[in-house]
Amino acid sequence: MKNPTVRQCTLTRPAEFAGIGVHNGQPSRLTIKPASADSGYTLTRIAEDGTVLGSARIDHARVSRTSLCTVIDLGQSISVATVEHVLSALNGLGIDNAEIVVTGEECPIIDGSAEPFVDAVLDAGISVQAQRKKFIRILRSVTVRDNDAFAMLEPYNGRAFDVEIDFNSKVIGRQRMIFDWSPRKFAIQVAPARTFGFVAQAKVLRQAGYALGSSLENSIAIEEEKIVNPDGLRFEDEFVRHKLLDAVGDLALAGLPIYGRFRSYKGGHGLNALVLKSLFASEANFEIMEADTLPLEMEALGDLPDRLSVEPYLRSIG
Repeated sequence: MKNPTVRQCTLTRPAEFAGIGVHNGQPSRLTIKPASADSGYTLTRIAEDGTVLGSARIDHARVSRTSLCTVIDLGQSISVATVEHVLSALNGLGIDNAEIVVTGEECPIIDGSAEPFVDAVLDAGISVQAQRKKFIRILRSVTVRDNDAFAMLEPYNGRAFDVEIDFNSKVIGRQRMIFDWSPRKFAIQVAPARTFGFVAQAKVLRQAGYALGSSLENSIAIEEEKIVNPDGLRFEDEFVRHKLLDAVGDLALAGLPIYGRFRSYKGGHGLNALVLKSLFASEANFEIMEADTLPLEMEALGDLPDRLSVEPYLRSIG
């Protein structure tokens, strides 16, 4: 499908999900709703009766915790955990504006990947909006480190991710993925990759209040030197693909898609959040640009998943 426009887009219809939180093990519901142009991603938490408990634009909210998942603070002691997979789906598909409404303390984990969210957006379709797409263009490299681990944003003509992991496990080992973004490639190559963990650590995590909803239905489990899941892996390098998926979701916290290259080694949610903080520490590090004024034509914008229905923007005359 040819690129229909460089204008912003949102969902045509709401997409709904129900499940449990992978960490608290409690029931959770989530709805992704269409949103107006230039509104970005808004995260809202509601009570069972529909009362709004807290709401904020993602780029205006505070990241309150990055241990094992990304937690967003909505104020007044209200937070939502594990937002990275749904944000990854929206950011990875190039959706500019959406409202994410959650009932519960944590987003539902579904199958541990971003694929269910991607599939729902494809089913809902997207609507093109009047305003032009905007990007954060990286002007100067910024790097944050934790011993030998690091995360970096650097100038690059396009949207690229270079993620490398290194685990002391023969099952995982050292893996690297270099990914030049397009919505179609994200849906096929990144979105299906699931979260993972080690069986030996599960008891300790549960005693600390984490992984209470983790199971073989939503996580890859590693025991000693084998994969416990009967169906094995979706990709030979599924582990690094999931780390890249997480990075796409965490970088969505910038509020606009990033035009540049993200690199990380032994990274995670903490370093992903810190590299954004470092980026915004100086206005000399970036600039806001519209899609049609970027240095190179963003051909990737038109590389859409085959079954995505696009409702074009219709300009009224008279």
